[in-house]
Amino acid sequence: MGQEINSPFRYAGGKFYARKLIIEHIPQHSYYVEPLAGGASIFFAKYKVENNWLNDIDEDLMNCFAIIRDHPEELIARLKDEEATKDRHAFYKNEFRPKTDFDRAVRWFYLNRTSYSGIMNMQNCYWGYGDKYSMRPANWPRNIRQTSLKLQNVKLTSLDFEEVINEAEDGTFLFVDPPYFNTDQDKFYAHTFTRDDHIRLYNVLRKNANRLMFLLTYDNSYEVRELYGWVQEILEKEWNYTINRTDDQKNGTNRKGTRYKGKELFILNYNSVALASMQLPLFSKS
Repeated sequence: MGQEINSPFRYAGGKFYARKLIIEHIPQHSYYVEPLAGGASIFFAKYKVENNWLNDIDEDLMNCFAIIRDHPEELIARLKDEEATKDRHAFYKNEFRPKTDFDRAVRWFYLNRTSYSGIMNMQNCYWGYGDKYSMRPANWPRNIRQTSLKLQNVKLTSLDFEEVINEAEDGTFLFVDPPYFNTDQDKFYAHTFTRDDHIRLYNVLRKNANRLMFLLTYDNSYEVRELYGWVQEILEKEWNYTINRTDDQKNGTNRKGTRYKGKELFILNYNSVALASMQLPLFSKS
């Protein structure tokens, strides 16, 4: 139940390619919280501890997580006869009208797995599936069952991040992955993250820094370094990733398969070197 798996979702700005780098800096902990979970790549990649809380302001995202956790076989049955086609993507995007939370989860899962980069802002949610690079519908049941197992007993909420951080128990470890400070990423997400939100995040982390541990990922910018100059460690990290353009959307490109460098700051309010000897296994063997 605690093994390394991938997030069930494609998620713009997610940390799939950086997950091992991030986990290397996570200290021992018994309570884990992601106040801005998104696709929750780090939760799914790391060893599952006793207490876990995933939160995101996107209610449709968290509803889909909850349906996967609580009703995996029913979701599998609803998706059983689905094929990944441009017509079905258009149907779920433009015609399908969910009447229940379960309907919302079916729609969200299908669109996420078949949209370019998993972008779920409907204005920019384009067909983006390709058999060579995308998870095929035949493999969705296995993905859902694995995800459901790991989500058992995990607290799932759709609250403002400030409320979550303030309510986290003393000694909790937070992995915090906001949108970039200096990049307009509104087109990727159903909910915007404003400059005021970035300042609110800074304020609530500083207020709780003496009782919580956090690893915060951000774009490498002067403003971010200035805001968080008081923390224990600011690390510059980079990793390789590949863009696989699998769609034939109107903004096509010939960059498919191109390798890029991800570059970010890892901001820690603890000394990761001093805690390395106490670190949990990178991944569970169970």
